[in-house]
Amino acid sequence: MNGLAWIAQIILAACFLVTGAGKLFAYRRLIGVVETHYKGRPAGVSQSLATFIGIAEIAGALAVVMPPALTPAELAAGHLLVRLGAAGLALIMVLAGIYHLRRNEEAAPAVTLFLLALFVILERWPR
Repeated sequence: MNGLAWIAQIILAACFLVTGAGKLFAYRRLIGVVETHYKGRPAGVSQSLATFIGIAEIAGALAVVMPPALTPAELAAGHLLVRLGAAGLALIMVLAGIYHLRRNEEAAPAVTLFLLALFVILERWPR
């Protein structure tokens, strides 16, 4: 299962690095795409909130792929940093799901990434 956990961690990291970078470095373009896709309806996310979310996503993405050898000894035991990063990403996905459901949009991507983060947490839990 270790290989499967690593695959899940890499998928999580890739998804959140891309979306986090988009929120940080291409906010105006991202908002334009969202508003065009939803027929001019405003996204309702300020640039400062998008920046905060982007930083949190990138931090979580880096945490889920951090090898235990590069983390402090107290965090390396039992993959604590990986579990904390995945928990943060799962929380972001719960909030994203709520945001999308309130806008009557599809929340399936948020639910999928939440379940993937939950899988990582469970697989990296000490036995």
